[in-house]
Amino acid sequence: QVQLVESGGGLVQPGGSLRLSCKAATSRTSINTMGWYRQAPGKQLESVATFARGGNTNYADSVKGRFTISRDNAKNMVYLEMNSLKPEDTAVYYCWATGDGFDSWGQGTQVTVSS
Repeated sequence: QVQLVESGGGLVQPGGSLRLSCKAATSRTSINTMGWYRQAPGKQLESVATFARGGNTNYADSVKGRFTISRDNAKNMVYLEMNSLKPEDTAVYYCWATGDGFDSWGQGTQVTVSS
């Protein structure tokens, strides 16, 4: 497995912004897709955004136009820029990466949107 370390969560007011970062601690170059999932209290885990190695991105309908995923392959990092945050974005956000022989998750970072 590949260790994923997230940072950037916290408490923000509605309408605010946060940036999540995730680093894959590996020297492997065979990381295919990286992305972000989230799980709100009492709800199922859902995909927020993914970024394939070839450049294709996918977003959940609920975050389109507000969140932007980006990736730095040289640094094995993936980012999630979250703008116009809403209370319903409150969740634990998990970084995810998959590649040759692994499918790894980060430990999760809490994002709370509240006034």
